[in-house]
Amino acid sequence: MSRRVITRETNRIQVVLDYDSERKGSSAATVTDVIADAVDQPEHLPLRRCLDDLDRLVGLKRVKAFIHEIYAWLEVGRRRMAAGLSAEQQVLHMIFTGNPGTGKTTVARIMSQLFKEMGVLSKGHLIEVERADLVGEYIGHTAQKTREHVKQALGGILFIDEAYSLARGGEKDFGKEAIDTLVKAMEDYKNEFVLILAGYSMEMDQFLHSNPGLPSRFPIHLDFPDFTIDELIDIAERMVQQRQYRMSNSAKEKLRRHLLKEINRSAHPFGNARYVRNLVEQAVRLQAVRLLNTRYPTRDDLMSIRAEDLQFEQTSSPAISWYT
Repeated sequence: MSRRVITRETNRIQVVLDYDSERKGSSAATVTDVIADAVDQPEHLPLRRCLDDLDRLVGLKRVKAFIHEIYAWLEVGRRRMAAGLSAEQQVLHMIFTGNPGTGKTTVARIMSQLFKEMGVLSKGHLIEVERADLVGEYIGHTAQKTREHVKQALGGILFIDEAYSLARGGEKDFGKEAIDTLVKAMEDYKNEFVLILAGYSMEMDQFLHSNPGLPSRFPIHLDFPDFTIDELIDIAERMVQQRQYRMSNSAKEKLRRHLLKEINRSAHPFGNARYVRNLVEQAVRLQAVRLLNTRYPTRDDLMSIRAEDLQFEQTSSPAISWYT
């Protein structure tokens, strides 16, 4: 039988396999087994928490599978180095595509911490910017602003939402200067930060073709699909529970009917979990208005969100999202 020895050496896990016993036909430890053992070690609790945060997200199965794949590749690469084998470095700059509220920013935030715990990034912070943060008002101003944000992101992730907007405006637009500066920064600060560009699928595809140096610099493309109706109801229930409320069955049914109607509207992109969050926050306010004149509300009254607390007018205003 093969043996597996977990040793602690400068906070790293070293795996030793008995290859002689493997040659005798005994089953060897799988990579999954080894990774599970490594993550469960006390010194790796922050890493375990990152993976748990990822697993707790509703849906996103393909995204989760890919992040676990990245984790496995990084961990096994470290073990190859410990065994005297080569471990290639891969470019981790990424493109995130999908509608608003599908979890892009949330996943990027988890990735920043995961890469820190894996030793890929030194700080593990996330810098979120958009066009207005990068594009200046005169020649040279854009390059300066873009370089400043890149420097702030060193050791972490620079996340640019609606990145395709940098390519809008034609040749004379200063957005092109921001793109050129980002391309140069990816060379100047190689492996010192991760750049994630996010936006709608079609627009991001057009954006990548706006600069010949862009497509090859982003080998990782992750698509964030819209949530299903069941996933949206699950998200709503979790948001309500986090606030120590609960929805009645009639409230959940009313919410389900409304979300189905919104999803089927093709005139505008659906806001997914961001839209659900707005509805939940509005329902909590309307519940408070309903109970304001109740002299002795019970604990159940204070916790219950009823169908009458769900109103669907003017619910699409922007908000910081649980999933963004």
